[in-house]
Amino acid sequence: MNSKPQKQRRGIVQISEVANALIDPVLAKRAGINTMLLGSWDEIAGSQFADCTRPERIAWPRRASEMAGEGGGYQPGVLTIACEGARALFLSHQQGEIIQRINGFFGFPAISQIRIVQKPVAAQSRRRPKPCPLTGEAARHLDELVEGIEGEALKAALKRLGTAVIGRRR
Repeated sequence: MNSKPQKQRRGIVQISEVANALIDPVLAKRAGINTMLLGSWDEIAGSQFADCTRPERIAWPRRASEMAGEGGGYQPGVLTIACEGARALFLSHQQGEIIQRINGFFGFPAISQIRIVQKPVAAQSRRRPKPCPLTGEAARHLDELVEGIEGEALKAALKRLGTAVIGRRR
């Protein structure tokens, strides 16, 4: 009989579960929101505002009874939403509907107001320039490396990758 304790295998754990477990406490402390809200924002905001808005923080009001040490009633918070440019006007007209969707998401009246801040929402991607086509010996070497590949789509993808890698060394 083996006296060593056996390790329990947890099975497969998704990376998002691990990341959410680490990120949620930080987000909750600094912004009052969680990754579930951020992940579901496209559905909550709807197609009209999904691409131009982002929830930034929820400001929960301090309760006088909490400061005095008594058990007090719950008060809903104010959600700050970043919105791009002129779309903020349209968002302000839809505040009531957005508040209802957010409260429906949480399952209780979590938000009573929305504060809109105009700022860029989409992260600007820095596109790298296309690699220059290979010539001479480098092109012949790359052709030799991929000549045994049967699938044309895979072969083309590997040639693009090889061009980028070999071209970067120059």
